Amino acid sequence: MIFSSYPFLFGFLPVTLAGFHLLRRLKNVRGCKVWLTAASLVFYALGQPDFLFWFASSILINHLLLTLMDRLGKKKLFLALAVLWNLGLLFWFKYLDFTITNINWLFHTHIPLLKLFLPIGISFFTFQILAFSVSFYKGERALPTLLDYAVFVTFFPQLIVGPVVRHEEVMPAIEGEALLELDTGLLPRGVMLFSMGCAKKVLLADTLITFASAYYTGGGAADAGLVHSWAAVLAYTFAYYFDFSGYIDMARGLGCFFGIELPINFDSPYKARDFGDFWRRWNITVSRFFNDTVFSNLFGFGDGVGRLVLATMATFLVSGLWHGAAWHYIAWGLVNGVLVTLANYRALRDSRPLPAWLAVFLTFFTGALVRVLFDCTGLSQAAMIYRKLFDVRELLHFRTFAASALAFVKDNLQVTVTMALGAVICFCFPNSNRLSERERCGWREAVFSAALLAVSLLCMRRVSTFLYFNF
Repeated sequence: MIFSSYPFLFGFLPVTLAGFHLLRRLKNVRGCKVWLTAASLVFYALGQPDFLFWFASSILINHLLLTLMDRLGKKKLFLALAVLWNLGLLFWFKYLDFTITNINWLFHTHIPLLKLFLPIGISFFTFQILAFSVSFYKGERALPTLLDYAVFVTFFPQLIVGPVVRHEEVMPAIEGEALLELDTGLLPRGVMLFSMGCAKKVLLADTLITFASAYYTGGGAADAGLVHSWAAVLAYTFAYYFDFSGYIDMARGLGCFFGIELPINFDSPYKARDFGDFWRRWNITVSRFFNDTVFSNLFGFGDGVGRLVLATMATFLVSGLWHGAAWHYIAWGLVNGVLVTLANYRALRDSRPLPAWLAVFLTFFTGALVRVLFDCTGLSQAAMIYRKLFDVRELLHFRTFAASALAFVKDNLQVTVTMALGAVICFCFPNSNRLSERERCGWREAVFSAALLAVSLLCMRRVSTFLYFNF
């Protein structure tokens, strides 16, 4: 189920909120937790009914392993089983066919593909479960009740696309009777965040996604010229930001309605001045997970530059593979690793910083080019798109080129205006985190939120899935 849809906004959400707050008013904290868990499982089933049994079973199995870890003391054994179970599920559904395809290519075999469906959210909730298991193994927290653990894992605002939360970020709001103590100050912040996220998705991202996907997956790339190719690359660059950060804004806003504050996952990434800075601003909670589980285990304080390079490249290799079971995702991860390594090298040398505007421009421009590897259907298509982006022969006939550029703008006026507006928002305005964290939400903020939500509702003509549902 999509947040920015009429069934969610006028069906699922009102029922879930009404039931939760009725139970809260009755001081029935157990009922609140059961209701939230049940609603979250229904939410998941409405989007992926085929995986619901596995998902619910996985929650029970993981809590059982935590319990055995706590009571029998063989922590390494049960942590290993938890890792094996969770990564095994992820490998089975996401990477098995990719592995078989490469085995067939390498050894000239003909093993049939299983063609399994990819459960939505599996990459995100697997990380959240594993992070909790590792924290428990390290003794950083006590064993939660099964019900508290179920709320932690299934909480529907962050279940599908994150953010990937740590136990200390949300468990204090879940355990005991904390759910009964709703901070009413969170409600206006929640409305503001949800309204801004919905507007990002409906008014900006969806228009750009329709245009860019026609280029990448609809066959448009083959016949496109220089202007069309650059427009498609930039459209997806802005679309992914507004789509993903819009989802996170809505998720954080929904969390506020239940008294659960979810962590920030985006912090104006297109204002980054190098790629190290970019990855501290984009999909922050997943980057944090990779830092904790991969980078920090390969690089420590005092290690040399060679070790730093190895740790960085390994981290982004895993990141690329996590994003998708295809070689173009691996290539995307490795190229990002090289760019972050170069940024780290400049920082270690204490190089003279570039002017802020130039650093931001170069980082954004390079990021847009690298994103082709992410958005393409394969490496051969990426190569074709790069040739089109740098085929300057059209520029040799400038009048013809200018005429074709103007014709493109005229034929795609909505896309052009949306991209221009998106650029202004990304580079010139404070982000939704800053706007929603102001101490006081007055009538101006209320009117602003209401207007955004009203316009979004009027433009919500069709349900468009979130791009990161595919990961």
